Amino acid sequence: MNASQDLPSAAERAQRRAQVVAALQAAVPAHALLWRDEETTPYECDGLTAYRQSPLVVALPETEEQVAAVLRACHPLNVPVVARGAGTGLSGGAMPHALGVTLSLAKFNKILKVDPVSRTAVVQCGVRNLAISEAAAPYGLYYAPDPSSQIACTIGGNVAENSGGVHCLKYGLTVHNVLKVRGFTVEGEAVEFGSDALDAAGLDLLTVLVGSEGMLAVVTEVTVKLVPKPQLARCIMASFDDMRKAGDAVASIIAAGIIPAGLEMMDKPMTAAVEDFVHAGYDLTAEAILLCESDGTPEEVEEEIGRMVAVLEGCGAIGITVSRDEAQRLKFWSGRKNAFPASGRISPDYMCMDSTIPRKRLADILLAIQEMEKKYQLRCANVFHAGDGNLHPLILFDANDPDELHRCEQFGADILETSVAMGGTVTGEHGVGVEKLNSMCVQFSPAELEQMLALKSAFDPAGTLNPGKAVPSKHRCAEYGKMHVRKGLLPFPELERF
Repeated sequence: MNASQDLPSAAERAQRRAQVVAALQAAVPAHALLWRDEETTPYECDGLTAYRQSPLVVALPETEEQVAAVLRACHPLNVPVVARGAGTGLSGGAMPHALGVTLSLAKFNKILKVDPVSRTAVVQCGVRNLAISEAAAPYGLYYAPDPSSQIACTIGGNVAENSGGVHCLKYGLTVHNVLKVRGFTVEGEAVEFGSDALDAAGLDLLTVLVGSEGMLAVVTEVTVKLVPKPQLARCIMASFDDMRKAGDAVASIIAAGIIPAGLEMMDKPMTAAVEDFVHAGYDLTAEAILLCESDGTPEEVEEEIGRMVAVLEGCGAIGITVSRDEAQRLKFWSGRKNAFPASGRISPDYMCMDSTIPRKRLADILLAIQEMEKKYQLRCANVFHAGDGNLHPLILFDANDPDELHRCEQFGADILETSVAMGGTVTGEHGVGVEKLNSMCVQFSPAELEQMLALKSAFDPAGTLNPGKAVPSKHRCAEYGKMHVRKGLLPFPELERF
């Protein structure tokens, strides 16, 4: 299935492909250029498999000079370029353009430097998230952001999506753990954002680039912060017989002035799926479970665990288990980190949504999702970063059934727009990509969207870097707006003017 691209004819593609291949043959070696259908098919989608599009050409440069050469070759031809890492993204951010080049950066997988004194690491964009921590481990350091896909996802992709992870509540997202990014503009000009120091002169463009979904520049090198491994970490598994009690417990922990290293929540369907997969020791009778982690010195951990247990008991927890050792702690987290593959065992397909709401509305959104399950006649299992209100509902469906896919898309849009109505946002860490373009029309006013497009234009005037992603066009919002205004749903009816 293609999302929001006007598909060219076979003749148009063939003619354009020949032109682009000829231009790129001088930029990269022959073995680094793919254009036959059997070679490009593996690149047709990222982790959002519901939307697919074969790229015109795939380039696999091996050096920064080759990256620059590819961009310089494509720019005068007005050829779209979509940068791609490991392809683990869940919003279609790396979906190819039908008449464009997919720029695979998989070969940029070297850790260039680990500096234990400054607690930094310099890595190429294709280095896996977990590999950074593995390289820093001999120095007693690690890289804090830990997405569930950290065994496979790359740091370049993390920068593009501003990824988080189960420990983002205490240690922050990618944007809080990156010092400097090196890359290239759409014209192939080398550029750096940030610095090796704690601050950089001029405008703070680093925080603009992080989370920009490959629309402003192609990232090739990243300098990340490293943090010391805590002396001790322990995890609480708390069970609740009521969803609202679990949601209130999350807010109560934060209100008590406690910032856990991790604070995650799973509902009963997700707990059942995960327990059958990894046998983490979860309470299958609970309507919801919380995982609350404390790390630091033994004294700090003991004191914080005691405070959290008291709060959880006061909020009505029916069961509390504190990890007795490191093995059990890792077992608790293995369940949470395997939520996605566990869901793949109980459904042909699933669509992982990503929105963020105020913590106090956690129970409200979960109860609303239960009603949506009845409305769309689809199951949904929920797992999320409860500490910062970042939801990850997994809608279960069969992509081979067009009607189920359509209902799944409607279900997902309903979750996103309900999140906005509750004071939240349509994305937390997965990005907008192609998946949430319509929902962006609901959250942001025309003036706000125009400012986003103006920023894109300042970096990429021709709009050829990852086009059609993240920020919807005026035309798209006009069509979506007209539909929603008729239903009385859209908060910005002025979209009809477009």
